[in-house]
Amino acid sequence: MRTGEGSEKSHTETSDGHQGRMNGGPQPSALVTGASGFIGQHLVRQLLLRGQRVSCLVRSTSNIAELRAAGCELLTGDLTARDVASAIEVSRPRTVFHLGGCVRAREPSEFGRVNTAGVDAVARACSSVTPRADRPVLVVVSSLAAAGPLFQGVGALTEEDSPSPVSAYGRSKLGGEHAAAKYARDLEITVVRPCAVIGPGDRGMLQIFRPISRQGIHVVPGRGEGRLSLLGVVDLVECLMRAAEKGERLPAGGMDRTGRGIYFAAGESLSHVDLGVAIARALGREHPRTIHAPESFMRFAGFLGDAYSRMRRRPVWLSRDKVSEILAGSWVCSSDKALQQLGWAPAAPLADRLRETADWYRAARWL
Repeated sequence: MRTGEGSEKSHTETSDGHQGRMNGGPQPSALVTGASGFIGQHLVRQLLLRGQRVSCLVRSTSNIAELRAAGCELLTGDLTARDVASAIEVSRPRTVFHLGGCVRAREPSEFGRVNTAGVDAVARACSSVTPRADRPVLVVVSSLAAAGPLFQGVGALTEEDSPSPVSAYGRSKLGGEHAAAKYARDLEITVVRPCAVIGPGDRGMLQIFRPISRQGIHVVPGRGEGRLSLLGVVDLVECLMRAAEKGERLPAGGMDRTGRGIYFAAGESLSHVDLGVAIARALGREHPRTIHAPESFMRFAGFLGDAYSRMRRRPVWLSRDKVSEILAGSWVCSSDKALQQLGWAPAAPLADRLRETADWYRAARWL
């Protein structure tokens, strides 16, 4: 979900490195931004199943049918400090999960306007709550793109590694982390950086599933040796909830080189070629025919994607910014810290998560 700017005031339709806690109360409450998106809908369902009272900050143009059916409190507004503050005043959350963001854009500046300025607005609103004891815990959902790829191709990134984003999207997500850190002295904040996330309702991975399902082909960038970590959405949701409850918080002095207050959320890693094989297996098909797309072709495709985006005035999936990420190296990170501090690990193997995704795509007639 991308949340815009400049709407009317929200209305209702229906610290330093310590271990955190979920603020108390007889019924825990949460405010979720980006709730109508892929990850947001899964998070909302799990929060409700666990007895939490859930409010969702949504745009007036968002598809809210499922959220309304689930029984959430729906608050209409944008990612501005005014709208978020209004939503907090109405919902009185003990935790704010900030998932609202922009994953595709026509212009690079749009990433910063949403992914950086939006986080600043949410953190500012949370830190302005009085009295201080009523301020919610803030969980910021960032991205592995904020850290950048693993250039050497071996091992896995950890929270202590210096970030090196290679795309405008990644730089905007890192900017959002730094924006949140400015309020760490006044607010309990934890950042979670997910790797590539799969699961029911995901349209991103559909672009890889569909040609394997329909034509039996799998297009990989270059030689396809780069590796990437993948994670089921239900596993990510569990990580987010544990981070809210007992996660390490950003230090009061802001982000430092120890990676305090930051968690990678990752599952198994596969090469681009092996991912196609795993998806084919999940679909019950034979190994796909692998087509290697040269780097020059990928960059030209990104150029065409940007041109098409400008012509149609809407963002596309394959842009030059996205190609920069795809060709940069391996996207592999370690979730050892989350295991050690949160007791979190994916609850099922990647093969099961791919199969669940394939079954949902078929049931939804997306394939």
